[in-house]
Amino acid sequence: MPKPNLFYAQSGGVTSVINASACGVIETARNHKDRIGKVYAGLNGIVGALQENLIDTSLESAATIAALRKTPAGAFGSCRYKLNSPADNQKEYDRLMEVFRAHNIRYFLYNGGGDSQDTAYKVSMFSLEKGFPVTCIGIPKTVDNDLPLTDNSPGFGSVAKYVAVSIREAGLDVASMCESSTRIFVMEVMGRHAGWIAGAAGLATEQAGDAPHIILFPEIAFNCDRFMRKVRSYVKKYGYCAIVVSEGARYRDGRFLADAGGKDAFGHVQLGGVAPCLANMIKDETGYKYHWAVADYLQRSARHIASATDVEQAYAVGKAAVEFALAGKNAVMPIIVRGKGKRYRWRIGEAKLSEVANIEKMMPRDFITRDGFHITDKAREYFSPLIVGEDTPRYVTGLPKYARLKKVLVEKHLKPW
Repeated sequence: MPKPNLFYAQSGGVTSVINASACGVIETARNHKDRIGKVYAGLNGIVGALQENLIDTSLESAATIAALRKTPAGAFGSCRYKLNSPADNQKEYDRLMEVFRAHNIRYFLYNGGGDSQDTAYKVSMFSLEKGFPVTCIGIPKTVDNDLPLTDNSPGFGSVAKYVAVSIREAGLDVASMCESSTRIFVMEVMGRHAGWIAGAAGLATEQAGDAPHIILFPEIAFNCDRFMRKVRSYVKKYGYCAIVVSEGARYRDGRFLADAGGKDAFGHVQLGGVAPCLANMIKDETGYKYHWAVADYLQRSARHIASATDVEQAYAVGKAAVEFALAGKNAVMPIIVRGKGKRYRWRIGEAKLSEVANIEKMMPRDFITRDGFHITDKAREYFSPLIVGEDTPRYVTGLPKYARLKKVLVEKHLKPW
């Protein structure tokens, strides 16, 4: 009997460390050649499986796979493609089973957020019903840090580090010019429903007067009058006001400040530029000169400033996913468990996919100051260790050198989908 093959796919918005998880998967699988045949990676995520576009990672050198650990973005391609329930669209699941059978794939490792964990869970259940059991393991990834049960999500620590560094540096810039120029700086960060990224920017504030002065969270309803009073007070006291705002900032009635209309592939409301919206609001009310910036893809792709802790954890969950699969575990996800005590420690635990799928973890209210505009000491204790350490990529002629894969596809056995 041929050894079973493993299928790995990346899903949703990528991060600066998702390839570290891929590295953990592939290197660990290669250490178990007696039990795993080949590791196939989906070209552009789960779509690669549906289209039978499977990358044969065995054709990539050990050095190239090792270099993935220091390479940002999704090396194999990702996608925003949501599989509905088998009851709503059984053809997609039938197609997956057809491809898995054709290529003797008995392990499916899906690297993504809540929607991806939902998909992995559905595939695991469907495969059992069809008499071709496929062991499905979720691998956590999301810059939003909103996956439940895990202490934090790989990808978040590096984004947290990036936004904290960025607002500190930009704050110094504005402070040096505010007497005769810009008084308001607004930085928009990711976070549709949860304010974890915005909150992490608060680490930059070490003493009174440091940027950011104001943080706007999705968890706290936006009140224009209270906000403007805060802005004026900081400009009066320090000469300028630096603001970090989550893209998901909203009014009490649930409307986003930056609702652009329309929805994405997952049914999420499209958001469009809360930073310029807020900056113009301040200009209309106060007349202060402003600048704004949207971190956007820069915050999640900035491998040059990745958190060493984040990289280590991303690799660890990829490694654990393979070990879980070989141990006979199914429909579970490795999670990060924080140890007790003042010294930061963590270990790998596990959670059922059924308890992870489509559940968002919000910032606790006691992480946010009573006035709703900054973070508490308890939040600092949580965030601080996640951004510790630098894992700098190799630089060549002044630029980081990242992995380049061959991405050789296996021969197709089925009709086009």
